[in-house]
Amino acid sequence: MGKLGNFKYREIIRRFKRFGFAFDRHAAGSHEIWYNPATNRYITIPNHSGSMPEGTLRAIIRQSGLSVDDFLKAD
Repeated sequence: MGKLGNFKYREIIRRFKRFGFAFDRHAAGSHEIWYNPATNRYITIPNHSGSMPEGTLRAIIRQSGLSVDDFLKAD
């Protein structure tokens, strides 16, 4: 398991909130759209129980314009 393993939904949104993302709207199924007005970027976050797959989290971080290191330092 890599350094992005074992992140749960609540921890992920807590970190993205620190970078200025806020809930925008619900999407299909249990997915949510979050928006950062400072960067004008949208990210889609699945709201599932359990840990987020590492590849999915890596894709969300890429979508946000952040680096993995920045995301990990946001603790």
